[in-house]
Amino acid sequence: MSAGTSGRSRARPLWVVGDVHGALPKLKTLLRGAELLGAQDEWTGGDAHLAFLGDYLDRGPDGLGVVRLVRALEAQAPQSGGQVTALLGNHEVMFLAAARFGPRHPSDPLGLHEYWLGNGGRPQDLGGLTPEDEAWLLARPALARAGPWLFAHADSLFYLDLGGNVEEVNRALAERLGSPDPEVWAALANAFVDRLNFVRAGGAEQAQRLLTACGGRRLVHGHSPVPLLLREGGPALSGDPDLPLLYAGGLCLGVDSAMAYLRHAGFIARLGEATAEEVVMIAPQLARRG
Repeated sequence: MSAGTSGRSRARPLWVVGDVHGALPKLKTLLRGAELLGAQDEWTGGDAHLAFLGDYLDRGPDGLGVVRLVRALEAQAPQSGGQVTALLGNHEVMFLAAARFGPRHPSDPLGLHEYWLGNGGRPQDLGGLTPEDEAWLLARPALARAGPWLFAHADSLFYLDLGGNVEEVNRALAERLGSPDPEVWAALANAFVDRLNFVRAGGAEQAQRLLTACGGRRLVHGHSPVPLLLREGGPALSGDPDLPLLYAGGLCLGVDSAMAYLRHAGFIARLGEATAEEVVMIAPQLARRG
């Protein structure tokens, strides 16, 4: 729609991707389905805003490939007026701790390397890590905002233990990621696994606490796969496990599609003012567009 036929200019598309966990081929398929990625893995999204909510690594076969694709798109998108936002997930914390205090450290008394391996760590990712990859991961923020949406990796209030607004939370996270103390890293990794704060009884009030502190009218998050949210929400919560889930009185949108866990699973979503307005899915026969 042109400005000549409407009093408002077109809002640029806002796409969001939940946990990828090394599922690089699926991610490329989804991004191409949304016309954000070209045949040579280049940005084709124009002025779109694409947000990744963390957990690029572990579980799946090519976490570093996911990291490097996101890095490349983040650099390319501004050339056509686009934007890529990439948050830190709890698996990045575990991975970075393993890199810092495992093979590169004379001892690992807290078992951070084993903790990472036990949570799906892939030794080939750690072995291929470059200083550029590590620096990029260390610079990821915890939270971000766009329009009415607050972006977070985890469906948790643990962020409020770091600070009272987005800037304070991101600053506190950066301080912890810069710490040479393995105890600091262990505490952050343990805190970051918290989940399901908003799907159980009283969840809407908890979600509103985070939104009131950090801004935004709605929260979009990964971390807890949609099937898990449906299970934990009980009979009062219904939805399709293969699609984004709006819950907590419409305050929260869960977009962890479990793409690294289930063969058919995987989606990315284009956000509107209140929910996902378009969904691109892995299985063509399941593709649904709003």
